[in-house]
Amino acid sequence: MNPAPNKAVVEAPKKGDFEKSLARLEEVVKRLESADLSLDEAMKFFEEGVKLSRDCQKQLEEAEGRVEILLKKADGKVIAERFDVEDEK
Repeated sequence: MNPAPNKAVVEAPKKGDFEKSLARLEEVVKRLESADLSLDEAMKFFEEGVKLSRDCQKQLEEAEGRVEILLKKADGKVIAERFDVEDEK
């Protein structure tokens, strides 16, 4: 039995690799926009896309939490201050 050429293959990249996850998400979106998918294939791609989207969002939130600017106070103590992108504009 030969697999169908448009068979949905759910292969998410390794966790923690944001660029690969984002690239795969873009591929999934392109496939979903094509008209040659069966409902079953479209649902598999949709499920993969939702998972990838959530993984990417989680990775972005984790990265944002780690981005800090270290400041020295007058008394020599080092404190962490959250980095705000809007302050840089």
